Amino acid sequence: MNSTRHPLPQPEQGIEYRAMRADDLDAAWNLSLDLHWPHRPRDWSTALSLGEGIVATVDGQLVGTTMRWLWGETHATIGLVIVSGLMRGRRIGSALMNRILEGLEDRIVSLHATEEGRGLYERMGFVRTGEIRQHQGVASNAPLIALDEGWRLRPLDNSDEPALFELDRQARGWERPQLLRTWLDTSERVMVLDHDGTLDGFAFLRRFGRGVVVGPVVASNDIGARALIGHLIGAAGGRFVRIDLDYDSGLTTWMEELQLQRAGTVTAMTRAPLPPRDAGGARLFALASQALG
Repeated sequence: MNSTRHPLPQPEQGIEYRAMRADDLDAAWNLSLDLHWPHRPRDWSTALSLGEGIVATVDGQLVGTTMRWLWGETHATIGLVIVSGLMRGRRIGSALMNRILEGLEDRIVSLHATEEGRGLYERMGFVRTGEIRQHQGVASNAPLIALDEGWRLRPLDNSDEPALFELDRQARGWERPQLLRTWLDTSERVMVLDHDGTLDGFAFLRRFGRGVVVGPVVASNDIGARALIGHLIGAAGGRFVRIDLDYDSGLTTWMEELQLQRAGTVTAMTRAPLPPRDAGGARLFALASQALG
């Protein structure tokens, strides 16, 4: 895609809003480059293939974006909310959010907010539910995590897919098989945690941004999560790795010990109460992505 910059129109000109199209992705990618986001053109294309978006334009030039993804009948996530720096202060962010929220009144809507965007989302009724720590760096060998008898790591088998989808549903709180199938087809590696023949966790290693990302990561306990994450970080061997960890996972200090330093923090927010998670079941340790959840 073409990364050539063009001068932005003057703020006094009119703003139009419409559905995002495939031919908007080049300009959307350029907006994310201006924010130093690591997304590749392919990352934008994948996001649109799984959801839908709204763009703001001035004289046909794209100056803002937002996207949403619908999961099952009850949930939705919102992300990739961007307003061009020279067009801020004109309530474009509010207008984009109002439009992307249309039709979601009966759904639990979740997002991950930067510090700059949190005030806008709070005014729209979103409340804080947690914190996500982004860690990144060049991968080195991670220490092996000892597993008890009956537990082992192994590559995903095709017969594991139904159990993987169910674990993700338990941990995330909504069904997203279309997302998981997309990444099963494109991930470099998917590892599962097997307990006496029963799936107890999984983790993906995927191309993203400057290198690879580890996520989503689901397990029933932190030992399993460490084993999965450590294995994939080791497999990334010398490449740039990113992982978006739930702060409550207790693994952020361990990430820094592995030389994956904290590079940012976002606030997990939701517009309706999240259902309680089964304390003994699968939990999400690392996101698929900040946009998709």
